[in-house]
Amino acid sequence: MTLEQKLKYFQFLVDRGFKEIEIAFPSASKTEFDFVRILIEKHLIPDDVTIQVLTISRQDSIERTFESLKDVNQAIIHLYVATSPLHRNVVFSKNKSEIIQLVEYGAQKFLELAKYYGQDRFRFEFSPETFTSTEMDYVLDLCNHVIDIWKPTINRKAIINLPATVEVAGPNVYADQIEYMCKNLHEREKIIVSLHVHNDRGCGVAATELALMAGAERVEGTLFGNGERTGNVDLVTVALNLYTHGIDPKLDFKNIDEAVDFYKDLTKMPVHPRHPYAGELVYTAFSGTHQDAIKKGMAQINDAGNQWEMPYLPIDPRDVGRNYEAIIRINSQSGKSGVSHILEREYGFHIPKKIQSHFGSLVTKYADEQKHELTPKDVYNLFTKTYININQPIELIKYIEKTNETTSIEADIIYLSEHYNINGNGNGLLNAFANAFSNNIPITFDIIDYNEHSLERGSSSQAITYIEIKVNNKDTSFGIGINPSVSRSSVFALISAINNYFINVL
Repeated sequence: MTLEQKLKYFQFLVDRGFKEIEIAFPSASKTEFDFVRILIEKHLIPDDVTIQVLTISRQDSIERTFESLKDVNQAIIHLYVATSPLHRNVVFSKNKSEIIQLVEYGAQKFLELAKYYGQDRFRFEFSPETFTSTEMDYVLDLCNHVIDIWKPTINRKAIINLPATVEVAGPNVYADQIEYMCKNLHEREKIIVSLHVHNDRGCGVAATELALMAGAERVEGTLFGNGERTGNVDLVTVALNLYTHGIDPKLDFKNIDEAVDFYKDLTKMPVHPRHPYAGELVYTAFSGTHQDAIKKGMAQINDAGNQWEMPYLPIDPRDVGRNYEAIIRINSQSGKSGVSHILEREYGFHIPKKIQSHFGSLVTKYADEQKHELTPKDVYNLFTKTYININQPIELIKYIEKTNETTSIEADIIYLSEHYNINGNGNGLLNAFANAFSNNIPITFDIIDYNEHSLERGSSSQAITYIEIKVNNKDTSFGIGINPSVSRSSVFALISAINNYFINVL
């Protein structure tokens, strides 16, 4: 992310209610160091929020990390060292005693620099990074060495963070390991036992919940499971799971769609349609029996005003800003996902993501202009008019394809009311057409995305091709071709993309 994006994300997390936010690995890059400095120097950290930064146990990294935090009000500095036999032997080429020395060096260096920069500003955290793969007696000894060096107090507790950096066993095993540590750590009342879970086996949330039951008090994680440095357990799911059991996580997800949209916009990562609580299809039932049961449950809730007890829905969608809808409907508030769902369900289109995004904005604008909800037919007509077999201002009259070691084409087109006979060679039909167009019309372009599938409609099957081009290394344009012939559908898609460039960009 850019600095601007990082600032937006930080503010978003603050607005959601997070009180401890790991923001950077300051010694890793100038961007990360500068981000820490901007937050501090521009006073962008609320008084009740503590930032956290990460460092390895090396002198230059630790010094750079403390330097980044100069004049901070309060911060957690997180020291981590990988401790498993695999890391000791393969990564560090160090024995157990040498790893202990490495950890002790980092812990002592923390004390030295905290005293220089103002020790009341800092809290310390230690992670034996590959905790779950390390011998329990050894990792316990390591953590107790750190505790004995730091000498935490009731008012300034140390954080011992115990990562499942790789899920190597079931959630119950992780919980047993956490319980063992909680029972045997020195100065337990002065320690916050923290969790840091990855999701390699798909058990990250379960492992986190069982480990909390086993005695842990703190969780490191990410929004929607996208991350590494703080683990990748999904904090949205963990928080709302607590909520469903009557425990207030004190995080604001009352508009879950806003969180999803923000996340996708900044990270360019998707949220799965069936993602717990946040997925676009989570509160939508396709089964008629499910729809009927939910309808009856809704009526009972509305009539009696009872607490939330609903068939198939463990949480009231309205608590996270969603509504139960039996069928996706399209209006000016609809997004690309709903539109693409309609086109796939009703008409069999499997639209690439970039076209989904492009068309979604057109549908929103069109629905806003129409001032009413759009039917699936309305959406289909707009989609067809916008992308499929567009034949102006370039109209293809005919073409001849010849294939030897390369492909050559000869085609007749009409462009701006003028007839042209164009020729081109390439390593395939589309490449030959692209070269032919570039030789005869004022445009250069590259095909940057190509998708095709069979389109079943009624008793006939047709090929559909989706093409994205980049024109003059700058502008993007889309086109779709439909024809019983795969090759002709590809040509029509290319011409449609070029025509859309002339229509929409020039």
